[in-house]
Amino acid sequence: MSASSQTRDDRPDVVPERIFSLGSMRVIERGNAFVPHGDFYYLLFTLSWWRLFGLLTVGYVLLNIVFAGIYVLGGDCIANAQPGSFRDAFFFSVQTMATIGYGAMYPTTAYSNFWVVVEVFVGLLAVAMATGLMFARFSRPHARVLFSNVAVICPFNGVPTLMFRAANQRSNLVLEAQVNVTILLPEVTPEGHSLRRLYDLKLVRSQTPTFALSWMMMHPITPDSPLYGLTATDLYEQDARIIITLMGLDETVSQTVHSRHTYEARQILWNMKFVDVLEVLPGGDRVIDYRDFHTVVGLDDYVL
Repeated sequence: MSASSQTRDDRPDVVPERIFSLGSMRVIERGNAFVPHGDFYYLLFTLSWWRLFGLLTVGYVLLNIVFAGIYVLGGDCIANAQPGSFRDAFFFSVQTMATIGYGAMYPTTAYSNFWVVVEVFVGLLAVAMATGLMFARFSRPHARVLFSNVAVICPFNGVPTLMFRAANQRSNLVLEAQVNVTILLPEVTPEGHSLRRLYDLKLVRSQTPTFALSWMMMHPITPDSPLYGLTATDLYEQDARIIITLMGLDETVSQTVHSRHTYEARQILWNMKFVDVLEVLPGGDRVIDYRDFHTVVGLDDYVL
């Protein structure tokens, strides 16, 4: 081995670990030099609302403190303000940045006028960026899709079928909704390499023109299915995970919305069936009862 080469254990750990979640699975990432703080725009979008408001408040106060310090260094440069008074300089900075201009305090020297121009420009940029950020966060469409807590495997048309269901929790429509379902399974290549591979699970119906109420998604376990021949124990030992992504066009905002969900092996129940949540009333009205949305029963206990 050359002097310049390093083994895996010899490489220095200079990049801190990063932990994130994929469903209920925690993933520890090592060696990724990406620093979220370096992507400030992404950071502002991913912060929670209270942290974002806290960051904007701290930034606003710090900006005014900086400009207040600059005005204090200018001496007697603000009319009706006590020379050297940081409090007066701070509130003058607040009025200047917000372009309030009460008139009680105003700049009197070229020094203070120059910094007033700078602060007004900075204030306009800050307001524009904060407004744009708020609008972008508020205008982002979010799907409100309810997935069943579990998936089931039961016979359907004589074929073992994986089933789970989703419901649109809003009163509008999701147009041209499409669902992609994949399963994550381990695999060992002929060369002995271990990896985890995603396999597509074909659904009986993977899209619908209008997603309004409930949608039962079904994958027949035929010989060409990745699930064919596997048992509940196999799925559990292989730590199998089923990943669902749903996309569609929100009728109200005319923007694409998406939702995702993950089922672990322990959430896949065999020889069970979902309780029907749809009921047609005598007058033709349809009722969906979400109280039984997650309810499953054994095949022997199911009453038609």
